[in-house]
Amino acid sequence: MGALLGLIAALAYGASDFVAGVASRRMPVMLVTAATIVTEFALALLVLLFVHGEAPSVGTLFWAALSGVGSAVGTLALYQGFAVGSMSVVATVSGVLTVVIPAVVGVAIGNRLTAVGFAGVATAIVAVALVSWTGGGFRLRGDGSSGAVYGMLAGASFALLFIALERAGTSSGVWPVTAGQFVACVAIVPFAIVAMRRGGRRRTPVAVRSALRLPVVAGVLGGLAAFSYLAATGFGELVVIAVLTSMYPAVTVLLARLVLRERWNWPQRVGLVLSAASVVTIAVS
Repeated sequence: MGALLGLIAALAYGASDFVAGVASRRMPVMLVTAATIVTEFALALLVLLFVHGEAPSVGTLFWAALSGVGSAVGTLALYQGFAVGSMSVVATVSGVLTVVIPAVVGVAIGNRLTAVGFAGVATAIVAVALVSWTGGGFRLRGDGSSGAVYGMLAGASFALLFIALERAGTSSGVWPVTAGQFVACVAIVPFAIVAMRRGGRRRTPVAVRSALRLPVVAGVLGGLAAFSYLAATGFGELVVIAVLTSMYPAVTVLLARLVLRERWNWPQRVGLVLSAASVVTIAVS
């Protein structure tokens, strides 16, 4: 069950990132980020009415707050990368760190893997790295013009999100997601309001509402992904669940190829095949 929920989270995160990436090329990144996070928070409040669990402890709220920081910084960095670079490159570079960091932390805190499971995690890391290949290298340029630097920041932040949610646990229902998204809102919304005031005269209210449709869809998908991931941590260890969920770049890359006609090179094709293989390997381990 944990592997299935982790895979569902990966599908939802990947689709959410793609939709938000398209929106980030049409409207200010800060506004897209704020609208997405606010939607996730609103969805979490709704679900909290039905899945509240036990009252959250101080420790749970601490980890939830850290997850909110990871969500806010990671989302903003990812969408900024989408706005200035190739969606395939940004998503998958972020995926490298999102895979590696939780895997290392999981082993450090005592998670154990079978030989098959270890092979699956190793394959996943190689797969995400290959999908990141652009043909002339990974293009990790310091000026960030390729978007890869933003992808690195997003990956480290999402790794914090995954680790913190796993540490928060599932005994408090969706409180960790709700509290985390509240912190993310507090961190992002004030900056979005300033951005809207600066550029508000350029768009009519009707145009703004129309533009916000994509971020709202991204927020719903992101919220569903967070719920699935949190639930998955109750059935499996961090090193497995986080790695499975970190396969989300493959979904973003696939959608970018099908919808935006972004081209793949042969390492990316191999990486996608290895992604599928790693998911199967981890699931059966």
